Amino acid sequence: MSAHAALPLAILISGRGSNMVAIAQACAQGRIDARVNHVICDQPDAAGIARARELGLATSVIPRAQFSDASAFEAALLGALDAQAHHLLVLAGFMRILSPQFVARYAGRMVNIHPSLLPLYRGLNTHRRVLAAGDAQHGASVHFVTADLDAGPVVLQSRVPVLPGDTEKSLAERVHDSEHIIYPKVIGWIAQQRLVFRDGRAWFDGEALDEPMVEEFRALAAV
Repeated sequence: MSAHAALPLAILISGRGSNMVAIAQACAQGRIDARVNHVICDQPDAAGIARARELGLATSVIPRAQFSDASAFEAALLGALDAQAHHLLVLAGFMRILSPQFVARYAGRMVNIHPSLLPLYRGLNTHRRVLAAGDAQHGASVHFVTADLDAGPVVLQSRVPVLPGDTEKSLAERVHDSEHIIYPKVIGWIAQQRLVFRDGRAWFDGEALDEPMVEEFRALAAV
């Protein structure tokens, strides 16, 4: 895409928004040909919405607690999304399970990052579960979103070692650091039209991805 047709993004967050910041910075620095048109948060006291405002990004807060059910919340979310032009919906620590109807509307145009080496450890508390299992590796996965939780086609994974002495906190910090590298990279590929979603699969440079691409991240010691 040319500089005049940068890929417009809407980013959904629930917490501190560190991936949102990494993506916004990659856009602002010209490292990826995209722009953040809108940041939407479902938690009014989330640190990420303040960080988005500091970056000069358009923001909306749609508190889930104000709605009687998930369908009413999603209707408000869709209204906010329709108010801004965007091509790609980016879930960046958005802690809501979206309905199949919502996902279908954005089929092939919604991505997520999950802190595990999918298909391992779908859902919550991944760092704790990795440590409890005694795994040697952990990481994060960027995937297209489908109706099944954390089950869409995985495009790119980071792999980080689980080190002696690791805690949930130290392991989570290393995984987060890797997320800030791989998530903007995947969005950049979509902006370049190198990465597309077709026939329920991820395609990269014209080839179907049978396995996710992997980036290895090394660490000398636990933090």
